[in-house]
Amino acid sequence: MEEADKQHKVLRHWKFIQLWIWMLSFFAILSLCQSFNYDEALSKSLLYFESQRSGRLPYNQRVTWRYHSGLTDGLEQGVDLVGGYYDAGDNVKFGLPMAFTITMLSWSVIEYREQISKAGELEHALEAIKWGTDYFIKAHTHPNVFWAEVGDGDTDHYCWQRPEDMTTSRQAYKVDENSPGSDIAGETAAAMAAASIVFRKTIPHYSHLLLHHAQQLFRFGDKHRGKYDESVKVAKGHYTSVSGYMDELLWAGLWLYKATDNEGYLNYVIENAHAFGGITWAITEFSWDVKYAGLQLIASMLLTEERHRKHQHILKEYRSKAEYYLCACLRKNNVTNVHRTPGGLLYIRQWNNMQYVSTAAFLLTTYSDYLQASNQRLQCDQGTLEPSDIFKFAKSQVDYILGSNPTGMSYLVGYGSKYPQAVHHRGASIESYKRHKGFIGCTQGYDIGYSRQGPNPNVLAGALVGGPDIKDQFRDERENYMQTEACIYNTATLVGVFAKLHWLGKDY
Repeated sequence: MEEADKQHKVLRHWKFIQLWIWMLSFFAILSLCQSFNYDEALSKSLLYFESQRSGRLPYNQRVTWRYHSGLTDGLEQGVDLVGGYYDAGDNVKFGLPMAFTITMLSWSVIEYREQISKAGELEHALEAIKWGTDYFIKAHTHPNVFWAEVGDGDTDHYCWQRPEDMTTSRQAYKVDENSPGSDIAGETAAAMAAASIVFRKTIPHYSHLLLHHAQQLFRFGDKHRGKYDESVKVAKGHYTSVSGYMDELLWAGLWLYKATDNEGYLNYVIENAHAFGGITWAITEFSWDVKYAGLQLIASMLLTEERHRKHQHILKEYRSKAEYYLCACLRKNNVTNVHRTPGGLLYIRQWNNMQYVSTAAFLLTTYSDYLQASNQRLQCDQGTLEPSDIFKFAKSQVDYILGSNPTGMSYLVGYGSKYPQAVHHRGASIESYKRHKGFIGCTQGYDIGYSRQGPNPNVLAGALVGGPDIKDQFRDERENYMQTEACIYNTATLVGVFAKLHWLGKDY
């Protein structure tokens, strides 16, 4: 009887242990599946582009602390350059990052149009794209002339003013036959080609117009080759084209092929693959400057189509380099991998690191969808990965951004209960023009805005700031621009990923 009693106690004890193990496993899985309000994140990310608008604001402008600005842009040069976007916390219109932003917004809509639409945000996404492409049409005043920049970073940075009060130089700078800029011509061609796909069914005449400009810009950039920052020297030190222009020409060629189905563009991408670095550069970042990873990924996705069989040798080389990038992000290469913070965030460099996180999240998500649809796996040096493994990691990066990190802070401004309050941004840090119409001078803004103690009076909702350092530490101070400044291209690549995550949460 005692023996039976003992066995009964052991059994009860074992069941108790099993229950605890089950509960611990359940909560572990629950924490791994921590979900965020991706619908809110998507809405705010598109709202951010309205904060960055230059020009005459429309009647349906939702960011009410902004007002008309830059209404004489281009006047000195006899051209209408009103419109477009400010790139970050300053008041310059830099063409190269603006074009990359529109390319990525367009790519997001091309890949995730249905998901964005189901979230009720398609109209806002299209408006964000069109605000950029309308400006590019204005800036492309001749087949071989493109206005690359309005204002300059040096004089702009002397002042801390709302865009509505600007007293700094609004001189416009162009690239042309004598002062080439193949990189900016190529990226803008890519943006307009991608946008032409977006508007093909809804505004066909506008789509044709964009394609016409894209083809002209591509021809100009290819025929008159040179780096834009050698022609527009004021861009140096702000948006220097370190990677050169060859990646942009290949990138533009590929987007034009997607937009037109014209074999000539694909042949360009195939024939120049080696000479332009498309199949020789193995890259661990994707950004406004370095397009190789995105180019390689799109090219590799052509392999599953029968009609591209004749190009499969070169396309496989493109795929090899695309997979190098993806495996580096996933830390599955034998030699070179992307660093991570202790909290698990991809880490490329200290200045505005989040731009590389957001682009990686987009490429990983897009490629995981492609692999899933084509029943393929990702082959890395250190093993084979399922599409779900790739997407799970992409989601971890997005969740880190939204608050699943050691500081518990959302790095998407305006999202969650804890987010950066002192964003390095002129307009956000000074009382809005609508509430205080009095002129605020160049240095006066430093006193009342830049040096302000406490949070910004205007919330720059949807802005993705530069983010934490390599140890997951973040200093929320306005002068800490490496971490607290946000850029339009940071947020652009999150739009599609937010939409997919929201859609998964609603339908599955």
